[in-house]
Amino acid sequence: MAIINSILTWVMKKRMYQIGLFMKYPLEVQDELFKKLITTARNTEFGRTHGFTDIQNQEQFRKNVPVFSYEEINPYIERNMMGEQNLLWPSDIKWFAKSSGTTNARSKFIPVSYEALEECHFKGGKDMLSIYCNNNPETRMFDGKGLTIGGSQQVNQFDTSQESFYGDVSAVIMSNLPYWTRFVRTPALDIALMDEWEAKIELMAKTTMDENVTSISGVPTWTIILLQKIMELKGTDNVLDVWPNLEVFFHGAVAFGPYKNIFQKMIPSNQMHYMETYNASEGFFGIQDQIGSDEMLLMLDYGIFYEFIPFAEIHSDSPKVIGLEEVEVGENYALLISTNAGLWRYKIGDTVQFTSISPYRIRISGRTKHYINAFGEELVVENAERGIATAAEKTGALINNFTAAPKYFSQDEKAAHEWVVEFEKEPSSLEDFTRFLDEKLREINSDYDAKRYKDMALTSPIVHKAEVGTFYKWMKSRGKLGGQNKVPRLSNTREYLDDILKILETHSTTQV
Repeated sequence: MAIINSILTWVMKKRMYQIGLFMKYPLEVQDELFKKLITTARNTEFGRTHGFTDIQNQEQFRKNVPVFSYEEINPYIERNMMGEQNLLWPSDIKWFAKSSGTTNARSKFIPVSYEALEECHFKGGKDMLSIYCNNNPETRMFDGKGLTIGGSQQVNQFDTSQESFYGDVSAVIMSNLPYWTRFVRTPALDIALMDEWEAKIELMAKTTMDENVTSISGVPTWTIILLQKIMELKGTDNVLDVWPNLEVFFHGAVAFGPYKNIFQKMIPSNQMHYMETYNASEGFFGIQDQIGSDEMLLMLDYGIFYEFIPFAEIHSDSPKVIGLEEVEVGENYALLISTNAGLWRYKIGDTVQFTSISPYRIRISGRTKHYINAFGEELVVENAERGIATAAEKTGALINNFTAAPKYFSQDEKAAHEWVVEFEKEPSSLEDFTRFLDEKLREINSDYDAKRYKDMALTSPIVHKAEVGTFYKWMKSRGKLGGQNKVPRLSNTREYLDDILKILETHSTTQV
């Protein structure tokens, strides 16, 4: 295996030259990609409707093509799912990434073209490994297997030909990987693609715990559940007792900060690496490229053309849209993408903040519909993640999950933010945890700080402790276990919070 490790490491590092090119010439690379997308799709129904043949530049593109939400582009996708082709993209669409979406309650189906698989998702996976190998030249990762925690897929019942499929984006990717990759990953595909989540975790644990696992890829929340099951079966509290050669966890979907301490407890080694990626149903967007930094390099040559809506314009009917050349460091933007799967000027629902423009690096700052702004405080998910992580660190707590929503003014009480936090390890003092959370939010969000001034608009946060497993039960009750499903961090309404508080109340009643 040593020679295989050496060969694969060398192959991965060769890609770094191409990554260096788009870092050096970002605008040129994006403009060339933009022209390729327009030319390729000009004879699709969408291209003909929006005059792609006449579009010569980005300015004309913005005039001809409006900004699309999922609801607005969905009529094309529904027809695509029923078997019609050449609607949004010229190549046949045989796969759809199913996303529960956090922008609304129903499922979204995102078309995944052959080009999107090859030039975006697969390329992103290779680049993730390339950057890791470049930053860690002594890696022995390819001496063992990579454990991937994926979703499930099924035949698309909307297509009478039954020749197309849908599933979580991880399942779509795994179902289309070259055959040889099955020898370097675990578990077997039939287990990895199971749709019954609880049985799947049990079987994944039993079939992987005796493998030589050197890397893990997955969402932190569900990875924790799997690792806990494996440690339970092996009778240990240290993952390295099971997999002594484990060296890296590639993670995404949710911010890692609140989970870092719990992973360090389960994997107590300063040689363990953690690497963040930004891979969604719509595309692969970013990779952490620097050791010791949580910033991600915006990947500019994956068949995705980027535009951005300034945060203040997000909910405007005719928002101002800017190009990559106009973004500013420290500002929040809603992400707008046009892709090689036929999503055109599409709002994916995420907001990002630029940390650098040379090269372009970002952090995910939240969701366009996941924030709290009930009192003008404009609290975004990134603020919440940082506040929770700081409070946990200062009180020795370990966090499993959390959510928050506004508590509105009443006749007798002032407004506040109300939080439910599930602790794997409780803080030394809940009062101190609440205070540190509040202080960090005031430090990093001036609008929140202004509303907290002398308790005039907002009083101190209210934090409820949830027993371990509460959020799992809640997600299960909603049919949202596993895959791409995530706990909504923030909401401007109390829909999620009140639901979870009922679970806490029921538990409290049964304990009496």
